[in-house]
Amino acid sequence: MKRLALAAALLGTTGLYANDYIVKVKSNLKHQINLSSYGSSKALDLSFGDFYLLKNINKSQFSELQNNSSIEYIEPNYKYSKFDLPKDADFEKQWGLNNTGKNSGSWWERGTAGVDISALEAWKITKGSKDIKIAVIDTGVDYTHKDLKDNIMINELELNGTEGIDDDGNGYIDDIYGYDFANNDADPMDGHGHGTHCAGVIGASHNGFGIAGVNAKVSILPVQFLTAKGGGTLEGALKAIQYATDRGVNVMSNSWGGGGRSQALFDAIEAARDKGISFIAAAGNSNSDNDSKATYPANYKLDNVISVGALDGKGKRASFSNYGKKTVHVFAPGVGIYSTVAGDQYKKMSGTSMACPHVAGVAGLLLASEPNLTYAEIKDRLMNTSIISTEISNFTMSGYVDAQKALTNKR
Repeated sequence: MKRLALAAALLGTTGLYANDYIVKVKSNLKHQINLSSYGSSKALDLSFGDFYLLKNINKSQFSELQNNSSIEYIEPNYKYSKFDLPKDADFEKQWGLNNTGKNSGSWWERGTAGVDISALEAWKITKGSKDIKIAVIDTGVDYTHKDLKDNIMINELELNGTEGIDDDGNGYIDDIYGYDFANNDADPMDGHGHGTHCAGVIGASHNGFGIAGVNAKVSILPVQFLTAKGGGTLEGALKAIQYATDRGVNVMSNSWGGGGRSQALFDAIEAARDKGISFIAAAGNSNSDNDSKATYPANYKLDNVISVGALDGKGKRASFSNYGKKTVHVFAPGVGIYSTVAGDQYKKMSGTSMACPHVAGVAGLLLASEPNLTYAEIKDRLMNTSIISTEISNFTMSGYVDAQKALTNKR
């Protein structure tokens, strides 16, 4: 009776009703009802029950059928259509979102179809929200890139304020698009390409050209502490994390690492945790066991940290990817990832740096669908709904991330 109730609820809520209905008649009572009296009816030759198509049913007739004890349920003759791929011209190159097998391998060896984050299925549930803020802490982001500019987080107080004045009182002057802690200025423009690439994975607009991000809608905050040569300092990292925390982001994407264990960096990430922020970190690219030799910040034992290894197009651990049965939480696509780079350009890159923003993007989708999820719940959801694979089971605490399963909480 649940479907009957649903149809009734739709009718009552909208004041509208479908003209054509599918009716299932209780088999033991079908002799008690004459459906032809309701107009045009056609029996459907189905093996799993007595079904009829009724055409041009009016509101009064619908109510009668709904309340007839011979009817098991009645529901609209719903219309369906095929699910189109995003119209972005280069979407076919994004195997991490939709692996056809042909787009994830090389000219001599194909990938494995279906080994991806199930983006197409996830997008039936949500494509993201501008309310969700994700910081890309990296080499900066080309915030003018045609595929990113609509999803950049804008500081409206500074945009509409007075140049040279700290209009929002956060200690940073004219930080309209974010901040650059490598050069200590308010222009986090990417001079390298790495940060822009990560940003594209997370949130390139679904706009008919270029690529499609994991999120069609999101607010990306560019926070630079790595120079155009790709290097940065602990000082810059601390300031970057604090800045993103103060700007109220939900997720931080961190495709960087190195150095030894820093208590100060631990404290900065812990402070972000105390504000409810998920800290997604690349596991590293040295083909190393993080259980034996820690890689930071991915190895910090904080429950808001999610360490990400890299998956190739065949569903195997990328040859370069760090791993850890006790320390790497999930894997995600990280080989031959096609995304945005500075100057309205696109290119393929490989690394756990590319896997990390896939997971940050899925965390964004989760929050768009369930805004009240905590960082701990996001982490548990990503791990518990991951695809368990013998190919990577010895390299991670779970499997590779699946957006559709995460959104539906299906294991």
